[in-house]
Amino acid sequence: MTSEIYDNSFTSDRQSLNISSEAEVFVFPASFAQQRLWFLDQFSPSNPFYNVVTALRLTGSLNLPALEQTFNEIVQRHETLRTTFAAVSGQPVQIISPAFKSNLKLLELQQRQIEAKKITAAESLRPFNLSTGPLMRVTILRLTETEHILLLNMHHIASDDWSIGVLIRELEAIYTALINQQPSPLPELSLQYADFAEWQREWLQGEVLETQLAYWRQ
Repeated sequence: MTSEIYDNSFTSDRQSLNISSEAEVFVFPASFAQQRLWFLDQFSPSNPFYNVVTALRLTGSLNLPALEQTFNEIVQRHETLRTTFAAVSGQPVQIISPAFKSNLKLLELQQRQIEAKKITAAESLRPFNLSTGPLMRVTILRLTETEHILLLNMHHIASDDWSIGVLIRELEAIYTALINQQPSPLPELSLQYADFAEWQREWLQGEVLETQLAYWRQ
């Protein structure tokens, strides 16, 4: 499969996008919200301003292989978690990989609460690279054998507070199914964020765009 462009204003030149000839990817135009966040990242690179950090306390026996597989299934389920960004003619585009394994990191803590707070604070300040990804980092802090903290950090270009709620519900559903040796109960998604971005670009032009711009000029 070759790289595909879904907007005629973009070129499929792999070299300009830093995509190898063997890479199997899809390229979509960015949404306007993604374009704004990408511009801010270009204006002030390596800043943590748009990190979305969540910490969940997990109590009880934790099946780490099942948890890692759960995140891999979530990443596979949501294209936005497999997306990085590149510029074409000065404009950002989404580069969606067909597969992307999450990198779950486990940290054993000695001074539990103090170290957990320090690590959480440090993680919240770690920047993301929008051009290389990944745009989600998962860390497990082991306090005891039956007490863990799941530290989740995502860039705002791939997530928001509402999305975190969706992810947590899917995390619970898939993890529960896996530890019971059952397949994921979640149906395949019929639409992805890139579909919305494409629709938005097609809709917001011509008379519609002029009406919106006129409102803000006034």
